[in-house]
Amino acid sequence: MNFVFISPNFPTDYAQFCVGLKENGVNVLGIGDAPYDELRDDLKWALTEYYRVDSLENYDEMIRAVGYFTGRYGKMDWIESNNEYWLELDAALRTDFNVLTGLKSDDIGRFRSKSGMKERYEAAGVPTARWQLVSTIEKALEFIDTVGYPVVVKPDRGVGAEATYKLKCEADVKNFFDYLPSIPYVMEEFVKGSVTTFDGIVNSQGKVLFAASHITENSIMDMLNEGVPCWYYVDKEVPDDVRDAGERTLAAFDVRSRAFHLEFFRLTEAKEGLGEVGDIVGLEVNMRPAGGFTPEMINIGQSADMFRIWSDMIVFDEQRHVYNGPKRYSLYIGRRDNAVYTYSGEDLWRMHGENIYRAGEMPPAIGRLMGNDYMLALFDTKEEMKAFVKDAYAPMRVL
Repeated sequence: MNFVFISPNFPTDYAQFCVGLKENGVNVLGIGDAPYDELRDDLKWALTEYYRVDSLENYDEMIRAVGYFTGRYGKMDWIESNNEYWLELDAALRTDFNVLTGLKSDDIGRFRSKSGMKERYEAAGVPTARWQLVSTIEKALEFIDTVGYPVVVKPDRGVGAEATYKLKCEADVKNFFDYLPSIPYVMEEFVKGSVTTFDGIVNSQGKVLFAASHITENSIMDMLNEGVPCWYYVDKEVPDDVRDAGERTLAAFDVRSRAFHLEFFRLTEAKEGLGEVGDIVGLEVNMRPAGGFTPEMINIGQSADMFRIWSDMIVFDEQRHVYNGPKRYSLYIGRRDNAVYTYSGEDLWRMHGENIYRAGEMPPAIGRLMGNDYMLALFDTKEEMKAFVKDAYAPMRVL
């Protein structure tokens, strides 16, 4: 089996996907923009060959790279990056090289367009916030007359909470339209809720081989735009209602042979037309693993190995390994350079060191959202976890 892995070096943990494939006997061929000498040693071991391009954005270079591999090793069986940013690139290469596994260019739209997701959620029987494509300020104000303030505007085809804003009054709306980018934007009614996910691996028959769920209680949009504390955790178990909504959503989107990251709101305030407190509302579908350290957090908290489960799915279309270890709450906290905290990092180590399993600095590119310094920790109870969060952010003063 010939497998082309796009950008195998970033995120750095994605080297483990390649290692799993190699250990399952796959011929792993990497394409990336990093010099070969900068690759991790385990990634070098996993790759049969690495083709360096000046830019992954240059499609001519990507065509030449896959063409080179095809001439040298024969037809490619898989092309994948597992990276949200490169999903359309993956699909285009599969289309041009007639790779039958994975999404083609004609398929990718239903996973990339936020407006296009709405009808699939409807088919799944999962409610979503009311919305419209932003076109004119007059239509926007008519929509707001129906749903009320605040509203949320976000790129129709975007990644995460980037370029997403909450508009709280007419002045905000006018200011937004004064600087409206040329790309299409979606306007949605504002929903109060915690983000609850359904993350995992699905095989070619649409069967979920493995799943986990993580919860973000603070607004991700407010983390990015207003600097509120960034923390989230992987739950011990997937709640039954999340699993039910997640599996119905996967079926409606016809998701096969992929890692997936589905986002839902769990309402913290009743919303007419959507549901009562505690109900599940569809937010967004992502056909790749959850970002950041989440795969590692899932693995450690669930005593599992998502990277190995994914590679078993690719090669065998089933889960070949059983994971019966203990399950614990796995927590991420990110602290910012522009804030003063009661307790230093050293204080937190002294107070909670038995629970902390890793700490470090975040890359500057994502520090604005995730915090400049992070800690990952494990807990047996939510009470212990919340006590750590309270200490980590108490009290916070922004410089």
